Amino acid sequence: MGGAVVDDGPPGVKAPDGGWGWAVLAGCFVITGFSYAFPKAVSVFFKELIREFDVGYSDTAWISSILLAMLYGTGPLCSVLVNRFGCRPVMMVGGLFASLGMILASFATSIIHIYLCAGVITGLGLALNFQPSLIMLNRYFSLKRPLANGLAAAGSPVALCCLSPLGQVLQYHYGWRGGFLILGGMLLNCCACGALMRPLISKKAEELEESAPPAATEETPKKKLLDFSVFKDRGFLIYTTAASIMVLGLFVPPVFVVSYAKNLQYEDTKSALLLTILGFVDMFARPLSGLIAGMKCVRPRCVYLFAFAILFNGCTDLIGSQATDYSGLVVFCIFFGMSYGMVGALQFEVLMAIVGTEKFSSAIGLVLLMEAIAVLLGPPGAGRLLDATHQYMYVFLLAGCEVTLSAVVISMGNFFCIRKKQEEPDVNVEMAATASEMERLNHGDEGQEADKGEMPRGKENGTVDAVAPGEVMMIKEMGEEGGDENKML
Repeated sequence: MGGAVVDDGPPGVKAPDGGWGWAVLAGCFVITGFSYAFPKAVSVFFKELIREFDVGYSDTAWISSILLAMLYGTGPLCSVLVNRFGCRPVMMVGGLFASLGMILASFATSIIHIYLCAGVITGLGLALNFQPSLIMLNRYFSLKRPLANGLAAAGSPVALCCLSPLGQVLQYHYGWRGGFLILGGMLLNCCACGALMRPLISKKAEELEESAPPAATEETPKKKLLDFSVFKDRGFLIYTTAASIMVLGLFVPPVFVVSYAKNLQYEDTKSALLLTILGFVDMFARPLSGLIAGMKCVRPRCVYLFAFAILFNGCTDLIGSQATDYSGLVVFCIFFGMSYGMVGALQFEVLMAIVGTEKFSSAIGLVLLMEAIAVLLGPPGAGRLLDATHQYMYVFLLAGCEVTLSAVVISMGNFFCIRKKQEEPDVNVEMAATASEMERLNHGDEGQEADKGEMPRGKENGTVDAVAPGEVMMIKEMGEEGGDENKML
């Protein structure tokens, strides 16, 4: 590879929407499953860790928090590495880090050791896999991209349903140290998934690369390591704001629903079944949402479908806060699983549609960084509210209000700001032309004394090709010879 960015989606390459893309989708499915399910699956070892190191539950809970913080907070770093080295090498190195962290954690002698190994190193490895896999999925799919995103997102509930029971089995037979060691070996599959991320290169690009001399290839301009120009896009700003508000409350109900059931005096196994119900519904909701989002009549309005999914989730929290028995919580988990799956399937599809393929690698890193702050504030803030009120109803009400507010932000922002964006280029051209005309009228005498040597492009054909700033100045300098430019602009 020679350090060149060979998978940055050259403009001349059309997304295959199939073929090797299905292998990329399979790899993305596995990576998404590990990334989102692993922080939750590790929690099955917490009781053993509490007994081993004589710490509290809050101390062990930091392991999952650090994993999630690394997954979200290292977004810009992942973007820089992907733009510098490409997706495949970054993912394979990330797989080694993810595996190494769990293997080292199996030899831990203190809880701090586990924070550094299972939290920081494994979290960084999962982050280096998750973001590049989404970038490659975006490059391999265009027409079928909503469906591909939905299928890839389904990896999260599937992996959660598999990893949690597997963790319990491993802990029973091999203890927490043996379980960490085996899970570390399983994470080496991330390297295999990374190897599937074959870069897209057009045939013309291959021919030019073979025929071009070495000196010519060295003059190729380098891609920006982190493109901050996405902040000039109003659609990106609205999406980032809405997503950050949404994440404040999105992860709260799954964290507290089991405790909610226990507070209603239901046994542990029956309470834990609620998460299984939620995950089972979520498993089917994600690909189905992707299929719906890919319909011709829906895809142009995908952002509104996403806003509906967020609103659906927020209203589910608000209504679920009134549950007073187990059947009410089961109904809540069913509808929450549906809405949660819709949000999970559509969130990155909408971001891809807003920023495009070229800027997606930078955009997703910056979005994840903003969401990392909300991820760290959301559940702890809800926990403090619970400590103050001792009522789970208020926790779910707070989460519902936060998620509902994000739905209002993205839908109203899209309606009033993003829709008008398409009209701006024509308006800007008209304003540029008007400004140039007014400037010539105000400085007509200066134009008559200007140099007459240089003609604008297309003047010999009686037209002006473009109204770029430099050409407007040339038109102004023409003086008497450019007397009919007002008609051409």
